[in-house]
Amino acid sequence: MNNVLALFQNSLKTKSVRQKIIFTALIFLIFRIFAHIPVSGVNLDALKTLFSQNQFLGLLDIFSGGTLANFSVMALGLNPYINASIILQLLTMVFPKLEEISKEGETGRRKINQYTRMFTVPLALFQAIGMYALLRSQGIIAVLAPTDLIAFMLTMTAGSMLLVWLGELITEKGLGNGISLIIFAGIVGRLPITIGQTASTINSTNFLNVVTFILVGIVVISSIVLINEATRQITVFYAKRVRGNKMYGGQTTHLPLRLNQAGVIPIIFAVSLVLLPSLVANYLTASKNIFLHNISTTITVWFDPNGFFYNLLYFTLVVAFTYFYTAVVFNPKKISDEIQKYGGFIPGIRPGASTASYLNYILTRITLAGAVFLGIIAIFPTVARMFTSMQTLLIGGTGILIVVSVILETIKALEAQLVMKNYDSFVK
Repeated sequence: MNNVLALFQNSLKTKSVRQKIIFTALIFLIFRIFAHIPVSGVNLDALKTLFSQNQFLGLLDIFSGGTLANFSVMALGLNPYINASIILQLLTMVFPKLEEISKEGETGRRKINQYTRMFTVPLALFQAIGMYALLRSQGIIAVLAPTDLIAFMLTMTAGSMLLVWLGELITEKGLGNGISLIIFAGIVGRLPITIGQTASTINSTNFLNVVTFILVGIVVISSIVLINEATRQITVFYAKRVRGNKMYGGQTTHLPLRLNQAGVIPIIFAVSLVLLPSLVANYLTASKNIFLHNISTTITVWFDPNGFFYNLLYFTLVVAFTYFYTAVVFNPKKISDEIQKYGGFIPGIRPGASTASYLNYILTRITLAGAVFLGIIAIFPTVARMFTSMQTLLIGGTGILIVVSVILETIKALEAQLVMKNYDSFVK
């Protein structure tokens, strides 16, 4: 704790880092202001009642940044953008042209981001239609005329794109990953409400359950920190080289491979996909066609947040996305080439292809531990509710994971900024 406070104090003393902190805080303020600007024509009292009775909507509200319960102009949140990112990354593996673009460094990354933003628009329009159908079926919003419906859809889409823009501003000029920080801000913003709801339900019969939940939460937080910081150290030896009258190399270092290379991204991707069927079901519920209505009922039953199939699918998606995103962010062949380029080698392993295969072998196995842990954390809320009967503590492991992971990533970003500043001062 003292180290964190010292880090924060040093960050505030450094002008460039202080500006980034202030900029990020201002973006958070803008986000929270827009999160409380409701769309006209929505019965907010009826909406809050619906959310209190529907766990799926409560979970969706968490990943909309807390904007859905108020049905603000940002009610769709970042879900369309996250879904577009998933689709683009999958298409990158299918189409060679997109794969070539993704390998073009910073220029390629900007092009992929541009395509992602373009694809976000139709997804946001589709989700806006589904949201309108859900609200209309529940009597929360009146039947809109065609022009009013178009205005409703455009407002929802514009709010979602504004949220994406704010997140990208944080990534570019603030601290850390803007998308993760926006979701983090939404979860933290809802904590007082969640704590208040839980406190109002505490009595002599469930007090022990609350204490148990708190103790388990502390264990979960400790486990998240442990897994996020855990690494497998790969020894790398650099051979001695003689250039002129000087000798270089002859050093031993370590290549750290994290158990969780992907961070919090897999659980965000997984929850976005696992919520899609329920969104489709809510859209089909308003249909007068009996066949479509029966389909919506079937989807609702299968994708009940407390159901076995939903949690099994959620767990599987988290594990799959952990491996997928790890493959995106860590390239064993590239690391092997870099080691060989500077005359390094792993003891007992030949440089080149053998080193790449060895790194991939190690990474595949340690990622399994991180992926299974993330999957367990993802379904933790359901397990906790089964044993404690605390229905109001909805954010559970998912929210805790995001909050703790984002805090750790932000601390590392602050440390990196300070190291860079000190290095620049030394060079000058």
